[in-house]
Amino acid sequence: MVQKWQLPLQTLNLVVGFMVWVILSSLMPFIKESVPLSPGEVAWVTAIPVLLGSLLRIPIGYWSNRFGARKLFSISFLLLLVPVFYISKATTYTDLLIGGVFLGIGGAVFSIGVTSLPKYFPKERHGSINGIYGMGNIGTAVTTFAAPVLAKSFGWATTVQMFILLLVGFAILTFFLGDKNEPKVNTPLRQQMMSVYKNKKLWLVSLFYFITFGCFVAFTVYLPNFLVSHFQIDKVDAGMRTAGFILLATIARPVGGWLGDRWNPFKTLMIVFAGLALAGILLSFSPAIQMYTAGCLLVALCAGIGNGAVFKLVPMYFSKQAGIVNGIVSAMGGLGGFFPPLVLTLLFNLTGHYAIGFMALSQFALASLIIVMWLFYQEKLQLAATIMENTGEAILITDPKGVIRSANQAFTRVTGYAMDEVIGKSPNILKSGKQDAVFYQKMWESIRKNGYWQGEIWNRKKNGEQYLQWLTISAIQDDAGDTQYYAGMFSELTKQ
Repeated sequence: MVQKWQLPLQTLNLVVGFMVWVILSSLMPFIKESVPLSPGEVAWVTAIPVLLGSLLRIPIGYWSNRFGARKLFSISFLLLLVPVFYISKATTYTDLLIGGVFLGIGGAVFSIGVTSLPKYFPKERHGSINGIYGMGNIGTAVTTFAAPVLAKSFGWATTVQMFILLLVGFAILTFFLGDKNEPKVNTPLRQQMMSVYKNKKLWLVSLFYFITFGCFVAFTVYLPNFLVSHFQIDKVDAGMRTAGFILLATIARPVGGWLGDRWNPFKTLMIVFAGLALAGILLSFSPAIQMYTAGCLLVALCAGIGNGAVFKLVPMYFSKQAGIVNGIVSAMGGLGGFFPPLVLTLLFNLTGHYAIGFMALSQFALASLIIVMWLFYQEKLQLAATIMENTGEAILITDPKGVIRSANQAFTRVTGYAMDEVIGKSPNILKSGKQDAVFYQKMWESIRKNGYWQGEIWNRKKNGEQYLQWLTISAIQDDAGDTQYYAGMFSELTKQ
């Protein structure tokens, strides 16, 4: 029964963690009124929680595997009490920076659930489960929408202190309802790192999350202050618009996980990065508020779907190292949200607009689209090669001229010929001499007419032994109908 509670409980915990994570960016329009800040300082204050929230995800992913989600969530919420209270008393830029750094713990808790929850569900549901858990992103929308409303009535400092009650309540709730018997993994951190860091797929998946989750985080911390300063709209209105962005991205996340489970994560990511490339181009032209809203909503939709689809790739490639890999991928996603606000502010100070920054988003998305397409077709080729190598039937591939191009292990087992002994040669080396020319003439007439031939034939092994086999020869054609290869599949009948 306790296990059934873990998905809703940990999802709610993520909501709380993300609510605390974005306190500074959500309340920045109010904080600026009492704490003098330059545009550059605003960018650093809003971005700095993302830094620790990213880097901590690696050790937290590891600790979650070792100690369990119950302890990690409870301890994280208790630790967050200190920076939250400190920020409520902040009077200087330095105070906000110090508090903001440790506020990053709220974003780092993401690694807990993506490491813990897959233990309770079969592999084919991991995409959907992580997508549902990822809906905890809605916590950023709750704070972005509610905090400005509360700050207008009670002041920003009192609003920040309200989060203390929330943290204490969920620390207690998690301690009593969390799973005490969660399966643990005690493999040393260094050993886990050594087993994955050379795998190029880890860094490609990290790149995808760097862009998709990075977009989500960057726009979440960047929009409230930007909408007020650039479009001169009301602070509460800016919070509501940002909350709409977060809500759409959050709803789209489980859709991305579901598509990864039911359809294909690579095809899903192709659509995601094509959409992000289009959105980046649209935003780079610095349009009016209506077109800017459309561009931001397109980013939200694509980023949300992409966030869900990326975490379907992790169990595909790293089922035995999910804890550390989830931590690394999550950390890269967080770092993807740290740099853009700083870069956009710097570019605006240098050029007077944000066009170059948004165009960079478009180019990164296009590059990722190409990589995803390459991975997709590599996966298909690898699948075909795996099937060929592991099938029990002997397989021989020749080009249209009859030159051997490939063979599998079963071919070596049946004939005695190693791969390097037959590549580049003719299948005639297997002839037994028992069939006459008429036999082969009829065989090739059938292949040209029907596309295949099937029957019994005598062949010779490397040691000279003759044996009877059941052989199927198929013509492999391209889209134009031209034969590119001939595939022969056979099994020995003599022993049978």
